[in-house]
Amino acid sequence: MSISFESKGSFKNLEKFLSRMNNLQIESILSKFGAQGVQALQAATPVSTGLAASSWSYEVIRTGRRWTVAWNNTDIENGYPVAVMIQYGHGTGTGGYVQGIDYINPALKPLFQQLADEVWKVVKTA
Repeated sequence: MSISFESKGSFKNLEKFLSRMNNLQIESILSKFGAQGVQALQAATPVSTGLAASSWSYEVIRTGRRWTVAWNNTDIENGYPVAVMIQYGHGTGTGGYVQGIDYINPALKPLFQQLADEVWKVVKTA
């Protein structure tokens, strides 16, 4: 089975647009928001020893044409990520349970909207 199409005219405008899209500074935009996210997470992380709050970092990952910004926390206690235990709660060694505190989502939500707005502006003007 084969599919083909024929077109008359020029794809000049489309090619120009795609070329501009390819040259966007997506990595620098994501890096800017990655750093802001680290600051927001550090400020929002409940502090006991301060280690979880100071252990945030970010990385910008490109896989083909897909870009991702990932926030990481390296504070691990007894094999478990402390940031996740704070967020979702955890059992204690004596059979109790510590309720989670949703601090990650509220810290990052405003950044997601700002990021979407900034990328959209860049795309519209490209």
